[in-house]
Amino acid sequence: MIKLALLAFTVVALASCSKSHDVRVLKLAHGLDAKHPVHLSMVYFAEQLEKYSGGEMQVQIYPSGQLGSERELIELIQIGSIDFTKVSASSLEPFIPKMKIFSAPYLFRDGEHLWKVLNGPIGKELLDSGTPYRIQGLGYYDAGSRSFYTTKNPVESPADLKGMKIRVMNSPSAVAMVKSMGGAPTPISWGELYTSLQQGVVDGAENNLPSFYLSKHYEVAKYLILDEHTSIPDVVITGTKSWGRLNDQQREWVAKAMSDSVSYERKLWHKVSQESLAAVREAGVKVIEADKSAFVESVKPIHEAIESSEYGKLFNNIREVR
Repeated sequence: MIKLALLAFTVVALASCSKSHDVRVLKLAHGLDAKHPVHLSMVYFAEQLEKYSGGEMQVQIYPSGQLGSERELIELIQIGSIDFTKVSASSLEPFIPKMKIFSAPYLFRDGEHLWKVLNGPIGKELLDSGTPYRIQGLGYYDAGSRSFYTTKNPVESPADLKGMKIRVMNSPSAVAMVKSMGGAPTPISWGELYTSLQQGVVDGAENNLPSFYLSKHYEVAKYLILDEHTSIPDVVITGTKSWGRLNDQQREWVAKAMSDSVSYERKLWHKVSQESLAAVREAGVKVIEADKSAFVESVKPIHEAIESSEYGKLFNNIREVR
Protein backbone atom coordinates (compact mmCIF):
# COMPACT_ATOMS: atom_id res chain seq x y z
CA MET A 1 0.00 0.00 0.00
CA ILE A 2 2.83 2.35 0.91
CA LYS A 3 4.61 1.56 -2.37
CA LEU A 4 1.41 2.16 -4.34
CA ALA A 5 0.85 5.45 -2.58
CA LEU A 6 4.42 6.54 -3.30
CA LEU A 7 4.03 5.48 -6.93
CA ALA A 8 0.78 7.40 -7.27
CA PHE A 9 2.39 10.49 -5.71
CA THR A 10 5.35 10.20 -8.08
CA VAL A 11 3.08 9.91 -11.16
CA VAL A 12 1.04 12.95 -10.08
CA ALA A 13 4.21 14.95 -9.39
CA LEU A 14 5.72 14.03 -12.75
CA ALA A 15 2.47 14.86 -14.55
CA SER A 16 2.41 18.20 -12.79
CA CYS A 17 6.01 18.93 -13.79
CA SER A 18 5.29 17.89 -17.35
CA LYS A 19 2.24 20.13 -17.52
CA SER A 20 4.19 23.05 -16.11
CA HIS A 21 7.01 22.36 -18.55
CA ASP A 22 4.58 22.41 -21.50
CA VAL A 23 3.29 25.90 -20.73
CA ARG A 24 4.82 28.49 -23.07
CA VAL A 25 5.01 31.90 -21.42
CA LEU A 26 5.26 34.79 -23.88
CA LYS A 27 6.30 38.36 -23.07
CA LEU A 28 4.27 41.35 -24.25
CA ALA A 29 5.43 44.91 -23.54
CA HIS A 30 4.09 48.34 -24.46
CA GLY A 31 4.31 51.99 -23.42
CA LEU A 32 0.72 52.72 -22.31
CA ASP A 33 -0.65 52.74 -18.78
CA ALA A 34 -2.85 49.97 -17.40
CA LYS A 35 -6.06 52.04 -17.76
CA HIS A 36 -5.66 52.61 -21.48
CA PRO A 37 -8.14 50.80 -23.79
CA VAL A 38 -5.25 49.32 -25.76
CA HIS A 39 -3.80 47.74 -22.60
CA LEU A 40 -7.21 46.32 -21.71
CA SER A 41 -7.43 44.86 -25.21
CA MET A 42 -4.05 43.20 -24.76
CA VAL A 43 -5.24 41.68 -21.50
CA TYR A 44 -8.18 40.30 -23.49
CA PHE A 45 -5.73 38.90 -26.07
CA ALA A 46 -3.85 37.09 -23.28
CA GLU A 47 -7.08 35.68 -21.86
CA GLN A 48 -8.27 34.47 -25.26
CA LEU A 49 -4.91 32.89 -26.08
CA GLU A 50 -4.87 31.00 -22.80
CA LYS A 51 -8.45 29.83 -23.46
CA TYR A 52 -7.80 28.65 -27.03
CA SER A 53 -4.59 26.89 -26.06
CA GLY A 54 -6.13 25.18 -23.03
CA GLY A 55 -3.58 26.88 -20.80
CA GLU A 56 -0.60 25.84 -22.90
CA MET A 57 0.18 29.46 -23.87
CA GLN A 58 0.22 32.34 -21.42
CA VAL A 59 1.19 36.00 -21.82
CA GLN A 60 3.01 38.17 -19.30
CA ILE A 61 2.27 41.86 -19.95
CA TYR A 62 4.68 44.67 -19.10
CA PRO A 63 2.84 48.03 -19.52
CA SER A 64 3.84 51.66 -19.01
CA GLY A 65 7.17 51.48 -20.81
CA GLN A 66 8.69 49.14 -18.22
CA LEU A 67 10.88 47.53 -20.89
CA GLY A 68 11.61 50.65 -22.95
CA SER A 69 10.32 53.10 -25.54
CA GLU A 70 8.51 52.01 -28.70
CA ARG A 71 11.74 52.06 -30.68
CA GLU A 72 13.51 49.97 -28.02
CA LEU A 73 10.62 47.50 -27.94
CA ILE A 74 10.78 47.07 -31.72
CA GLU A 75 14.49 46.31 -31.40
CA LEU A 76 13.78 43.77 -28.63
CA ILE A 77 11.21 42.16 -30.95
CA GLN A 78 13.80 41.89 -33.72
CA ILE A 79 16.25 39.95 -31.53
CA GLY A 80 13.55 37.79 -29.94
CA SER A 81 13.93 39.09 -26.37
CA ILE A 82 10.20 39.80 -26.15
CA ASP A 83 7.41 38.17 -28.13
CA PHE A 84 4.78 40.88 -28.71
CA THR A 85 4.43 44.63 -28.59
CA LYS A 86 2.05 47.34 -29.75
CA VAL A 87 3.51 50.36 -31.51
CA SER A 88 2.22 53.17 -33.67
CA ALA A 89 2.66 52.61 -37.39
CA SER A 90 4.68 55.86 -37.27
CA SER A 91 7.22 54.21 -34.97
CA LEU A 92 7.65 51.43 -37.52
CA GLU A 93 8.63 53.86 -40.30
CA PRO A 94 12.41 53.63 -39.67
CA PHE A 95 12.18 49.81 -39.65
CA ILE A 96 9.55 49.06 -42.32
CA PRO A 97 9.62 51.72 -45.09
CA LYS A 98 6.10 50.95 -46.41
CA MET A 99 4.59 51.94 -43.05
CA LYS A 100 5.32 55.58 -43.98
CA ILE A 101 2.15 55.51 -46.04
CA PHE A 102 -0.04 55.76 -42.93
CA SER A 103 1.42 59.17 -42.09
CA ALA A 104 0.05 60.69 -45.31
CA PRO A 105 -2.53 63.32 -44.28
CA TYR A 106 -6.07 62.69 -45.45
CA LEU A 107 -5.15 59.30 -46.88
CA PHE A 108 -8.50 57.88 -45.72
CA ARG A 109 -11.91 59.38 -46.45
CA ASP A 110 -13.41 58.15 -43.18
CA GLY A 111 -13.31 55.30 -40.66
CA GLU A 112 -15.15 52.92 -42.96
CA HIS A 113 -12.53 53.45 -45.67
CA LEU A 114 -9.71 52.95 -43.14
CA TRP A 115 -10.99 49.57 -41.95
CA LYS A 116 -11.86 48.42 -45.46
CA VAL A 117 -8.17 48.90 -46.28
CA LEU A 118 -6.78 47.44 -43.05
CA ASN A 119 -8.99 44.33 -43.20
CA GLY A 120 -8.29 43.76 -46.89
CA PRO A 121 -5.34 42.59 -49.00
CA ILE A 122 -3.48 45.92 -48.68
CA GLY A 123 -3.60 45.71 -44.88
CA LYS A 124 -2.34 42.12 -44.99
CA GLU A 125 0.45 43.11 -47.39
CA LEU A 126 1.61 45.83 -44.99
CA LEU A 127 1.52 43.47 -41.98
CA ASP A 128 3.75 41.04 -43.89
CA SER A 129 6.08 43.73 -45.25
CA GLY A 130 8.22 43.65 -42.10
CA THR A 131 9.46 40.06 -42.44
CA PRO A 132 12.69 41.08 -44.25
CA TYR A 133 13.37 43.25 -41.18
CA ARG A 134 12.64 40.43 -38.67
CA ILE A 135 9.18 41.83 -37.82
CA GLN A 136 5.83 40.10 -38.36
CA GLY A 137 2.62 42.10 -38.09
CA LEU A 138 -0.30 40.38 -36.36
CA GLY A 139 -3.11 42.93 -36.41
CA TYR A 140 -4.21 46.56 -36.27
CA TYR A 141 -5.68 48.41 -33.31
CA ASP A 142 -7.79 51.51 -33.76
CA ALA A 143 -5.87 54.63 -32.69
CA GLY A 144 -8.52 57.06 -33.87
CA SER A 145 -7.89 60.19 -35.91
CA ARG A 146 -5.49 62.93 -34.91
CA SER A 147 -6.69 66.54 -34.62
CA PHE A 148 -5.18 69.85 -33.50
CA TYR A 149 -5.67 71.44 -30.10
CA THR A 150 -4.35 74.85 -29.06
CA THR A 151 -3.87 77.00 -25.96
CA LYS A 152 -4.43 80.64 -26.98
CA ASN A 153 -6.42 80.90 -30.19
CA PRO A 154 -8.83 78.55 -31.95
CA VAL A 155 -7.93 76.99 -35.29
CA GLU A 156 -10.69 76.88 -37.88
CA SER A 157 -8.60 76.67 -41.06
CA PRO A 158 -4.95 76.09 -42.04
CA ALA A 159 -4.50 79.88 -42.19
CA ASP A 160 -5.00 80.01 -38.42
CA LEU A 161 -1.97 77.77 -37.91
CA LYS A 162 0.38 80.33 -39.43
CA GLY A 163 3.12 81.19 -36.94
CA MET A 164 1.87 78.70 -34.36
CA LYS A 165 4.38 76.31 -32.80
CA ILE A 166 2.72 72.91 -32.97
CA ARG A 167 4.15 69.92 -31.16
CA VAL A 168 4.55 66.91 -33.46
CA MET A 169 6.03 63.44 -33.14
CA ASN A 170 9.64 63.16 -34.19
CA SER A 171 8.53 62.08 -37.66
CA PRO A 172 9.51 63.66 -41.00
CA SER A 173 5.96 63.07 -42.25
CA ALA A 174 4.39 64.93 -39.30
CA VAL A 175 6.85 67.80 -39.69
CA ALA A 176 6.11 68.12 -43.42
CA MET A 177 2.35 68.09 -42.80
CA VAL A 178 2.35 70.94 -40.27
CA LYS A 179 4.72 72.96 -42.48
CA SER A 180 2.41 72.53 -45.47
CA MET A 181 -0.46 73.91 -43.39
CA GLY A 182 1.57 76.97 -42.37
CA GLY A 183 2.46 76.00 -38.81
CA ALA A 184 5.87 75.67 -37.17
CA PRO A 185 6.37 71.97 -36.30
CA THR A 186 8.15 71.43 -32.99
CA PRO A 187 9.14 67.88 -31.98
CA ILE A 188 8.84 67.45 -28.19
CA SER A 189 8.64 64.23 -26.17
CA TRP A 190 5.17 63.23 -25.00
CA GLY A 191 6.20 63.34 -21.34
CA GLU A 192 7.24 67.01 -21.60
CA LEU A 193 4.23 68.20 -23.57
CA TYR A 194 1.87 69.20 -20.75
CA THR A 195 4.47 71.55 -19.27
CA SER A 196 5.40 72.84 -22.72
CA LEU A 197 1.78 73.76 -23.44
CA GLN A 198 1.39 75.31 -19.99
CA GLN A 199 4.53 77.43 -20.30
CA GLY A 200 3.96 78.49 -23.91
CA VAL A 201 6.92 76.59 -25.34
CA VAL A 202 4.42 75.41 -27.96
CA ASP A 203 1.02 76.83 -28.91
CA GLY A 204 -0.64 73.53 -29.55
CA ALA A 205 -0.33 69.86 -30.44
CA GLU A 206 -2.23 67.14 -32.26
CA ASN A 207 -3.46 63.74 -31.16
CA ASN A 208 -6.50 61.50 -30.86
CA LEU A 209 -9.38 62.17 -28.46
CA PRO A 210 -8.55 59.66 -25.69
CA SER A 211 -4.93 60.84 -25.57
CA PHE A 212 -6.04 64.49 -25.39
CA TYR A 213 -8.31 63.64 -22.47
CA LEU A 214 -6.24 61.06 -20.55
CA SER A 215 -3.11 63.26 -20.72
CA LYS A 216 -5.13 66.13 -19.19
CA HIS A 217 -3.91 68.44 -21.95
CA TYR A 218 -7.44 69.83 -22.07
CA GLU A 219 -6.62 71.62 -18.80
CA VAL A 220 -4.26 73.96 -20.64
CA ALA A 221 -5.43 73.65 -24.28
CA LYS A 222 -8.99 74.92 -24.44
CA TYR A 223 -9.49 74.77 -28.21
CA LEU A 224 -9.95 71.53 -30.18
CA ILE A 225 -10.64 71.35 -33.92
CA LEU A 226 -11.81 68.02 -35.28
CA ASP A 227 -9.89 68.22 -38.54
CA GLU A 228 -8.87 64.52 -38.34
CA HIS A 229 -5.80 64.98 -40.54
CA THR A 230 -4.32 61.50 -40.02
CA SER A 231 -5.62 58.09 -38.98
CA ILE A 232 -2.48 56.19 -38.04
CA PRO A 233 -3.29 52.74 -36.65
CA ASP A 234 -1.46 50.94 -33.89
CA VAL A 235 0.16 47.70 -35.01
CA VAL A 236 0.61 44.59 -32.88
CA ILE A 237 3.82 42.86 -33.91
CA THR A 238 5.93 39.86 -33.10
CA GLY A 239 9.43 39.03 -34.27
CA THR A 240 10.26 36.44 -36.91
CA LYS A 241 12.40 34.71 -34.26
CA SER A 242 9.49 34.42 -31.82
CA TRP A 243 7.10 33.47 -34.62
CA GLY A 244 9.51 30.81 -35.82
CA ARG A 245 9.55 29.20 -32.37
CA LEU A 246 5.80 28.50 -32.58
CA ASN A 247 4.32 25.50 -34.34
CA ASP A 248 1.37 25.75 -36.75
CA GLN A 249 -1.22 25.07 -34.05
CA GLN A 250 0.24 27.70 -31.73
CA ARG A 251 0.29 30.27 -34.55
CA GLU A 252 -3.36 29.51 -35.23
CA TRP A 253 -4.22 30.13 -31.57
CA VAL A 254 -2.31 33.43 -31.59
CA ALA A 255 -4.02 34.58 -34.80
CA LYS A 256 -7.46 33.71 -33.45
CA ALA A 257 -6.84 35.46 -30.10
CA MET A 258 -5.50 38.53 -31.93
CA SER A 259 -8.57 38.67 -34.18
CA ASP A 260 -10.78 38.63 -31.07
CA SER A 261 -8.65 41.32 -29.46
CA VAL A 262 -8.84 43.59 -32.51
CA SER A 263 -12.65 43.44 -32.52
CA TYR A 264 -12.74 44.06 -28.76
CA GLU A 265 -10.37 47.03 -29.04
CA ARG A 266 -12.35 48.72 -31.82
CA LYS A 267 -15.55 48.67 -29.77
CA LEU A 268 -13.75 49.84 -26.65
CA TRP A 269 -11.91 52.60 -28.54
CA HIS A 270 -15.15 53.97 -29.98
CA LYS A 271 -16.74 54.04 -26.52
CA VAL A 272 -13.72 55.73 -24.91
CA SER A 273 -13.47 58.28 -27.75
CA GLN A 274 -17.08 59.35 -27.31
CA GLU A 275 -16.64 59.57 -23.53
CA SER A 276 -13.43 61.61 -23.97
CA LEU A 277 -15.12 64.10 -26.30
CA ALA A 278 -18.01 64.55 -23.87
CA ALA A 279 -15.61 64.98 -20.94
CA VAL A 280 -13.47 67.70 -22.56
CA ARG A 281 -16.59 69.57 -23.65
CA GLU A 282 -17.84 69.45 -20.07
CA ALA A 283 -14.44 70.75 -18.91
CA GLY A 284 -14.92 73.89 -21.03
CA VAL A 285 -13.01 73.02 -24.21
CA LYS A 286 -14.37 74.71 -27.33
CA VAL A 287 -14.81 71.93 -29.90
CA ILE A 288 -14.83 73.06 -33.55
CA GLU A 289 -16.12 70.89 -36.39
CA ALA A 290 -13.66 71.44 -39.22
CA ASP A 291 -14.39 72.24 -42.82
CA LYS A 292 -11.84 69.71 -44.05
CA SER A 293 -11.73 70.90 -47.66
CA ALA A 294 -9.25 73.70 -46.89
CA PHE A 295 -7.02 71.31 -44.92
CA VAL A 296 -7.08 68.73 -47.71
CA GLU A 297 -6.17 71.46 -50.22
CA SER A 298 -3.21 72.57 -48.07
CA VAL A 299 -1.56 69.13 -48.18
CA LYS A 300 -1.89 68.62 -51.95
CA PRO A 301 1.88 69.13 -52.43
CA ILE A 302 2.47 66.22 -50.05
CA HIS A 303 0.07 64.00 -52.00
CA GLU A 304 1.77 64.94 -55.27
CA ALA A 305 5.19 64.12 -53.81
CA ILE A 306 3.94 60.71 -52.64
CA GLU A 307 2.37 59.94 -56.02
CA SER A 308 5.69 60.57 -57.77
CA SER A 309 7.63 58.46 -55.23
CA GLU A 310 8.14 54.70 -54.94
CA TYR A 311 5.01 54.59 -52.76
CA GLY A 312 2.79 56.22 -55.39
CA LYS A 313 1.14 52.97 -56.49
CA LEU A 314 0.39 51.96 -52.89
CA PHE A 315 -0.98 55.45 -52.16
CA ASN A 316 -3.34 55.35 -55.15
CA ASN A 317 -4.40 51.76 -54.48
CA ILE A 318 -5.47 52.76 -50.97
CA ARG A 319 -7.37 55.81 -52.16
CA GLU A 320 -9.20 53.72 -54.81
CA VAL A 321 -10.61 51.24 -52.27
CA ARG A 322 -14.39 51.63 -52.08
